[in-house]
Amino acid sequence: MHILHVVGARPNFMKAAPVLAALAGYNGVRQTLIHTGQHYDANMSDIFFEQLDMPVPDLDLGVGSGSHARQTAEIITRFEPVVTDRRPDLVLVYGDVNSTMAAAIVCSKLLVPVGHVEAGLRSRDRSMPEEINRLITDQLSDLLFTPSPDGDQNLLREGIDHAKIHRVGNVMIDTLVRLLPRALSHRPVGLPERYVLVTLHRPSNVDDLSWLGLVLTGLAELGRELDLAVVFPLHPRTRQRLSGLDLPALSGNHFRLLDPQPYLSFLALQQAAAVVVTDSGGVQEETSYLGVPCLTMRENTERPITVSMGTNHLIGRDIGRLRTEVSRIRAGERKPTGPIPLWDGHAAERIARVVTERL
Repeated sequence: MHILHVVGARPNFMKAAPVLAALAGYNGVRQTLIHTGQHYDANMSDIFFEQLDMPVPDLDLGVGSGSHARQTAEIITRFEPVVTDRRPDLVLVYGDVNSTMAAAIVCSKLLVPVGHVEAGLRSRDRSMPEEINRLITDQLSDLLFTPSPDGDQNLLREGIDHAKIHRVGNVMIDTLVRLLPRALSHRPVGLPERYVLVTLHRPSNVDDLSWLGLVLTGLAELGRELDLAVVFPLHPRTRQRLSGLDLPALSGNHFRLLDPQPYLSFLALQQAAAVVVTDSGGVQEETSYLGVPCLTMRENTERPITVSMGTNHLIGRDIGRLRTEVSRIRAGERKPTGPIPLWDGHAAERIARVVTERL
């Protein structure tokens, strides 16, 4: 049995790593790892593969950045001959990036079965490119591995055959559980004991420079008022946008701008934070497992279970609410949370079991 995995961006790495490891335990399973190169930074990508104990990709398609249309077309063009040549029995795709959708389109045309890991997530906001990728990938997939009950319900509502749907839990949490003990020794040095961790990269937050300036100035002022440092590892997109801003408030001791962090360092930063302010889906999941309060600067989330059962609060583009929620958390007010079912570090094992049984 030949299983081909497709990754294209760093969040895919965290999802694919435990699945690769789980399938390696089955006799007769041969695996191939394809990196599309959708997001690629030599230093950061190599460090991620090393820290996640992942094999080096068998092939890097070297697609690089570009518009959504150009990038998707390039992935389709370069991936099709790979599938034709290697003839896998199943292609596993991960998450919701352009590589995920493009690979699913190629496989559907070539009649190669597709399994989608992290299926069924919906924000119901089609202005997000990721939502389009999710919708198309799920319609084309033969095996749909969901992390939570809302994923099952979304797929059934869209007409997906229930026999294709397998609720397995969250593979991101598999990686977190395995590596958290190691991560605790990778916390960046020189940081204060209490801090707000910030991660922003979505166009709705970082492309509007006036809004981005308001957010960062508000956080800096709040940090001074509450004696909390603000720690901000900069996504390359965000760093580029910040170069066009002159924000004196960020020059004080309460604001720390960091370079992008490897997985273990960022996990350590999350675990020790007083609160996390983000627009990232994966961070909503990780903070919920870690029990760290999370404030998501979006009007919606494709991971509603992190709000209903986890530590996540949706605050939208509301500086006043951001200040209020951080102040409440600093005062010790936290909503009650509980463990999310199947977010237990064994999702990849369940995926491997389904794959080997079905094939």
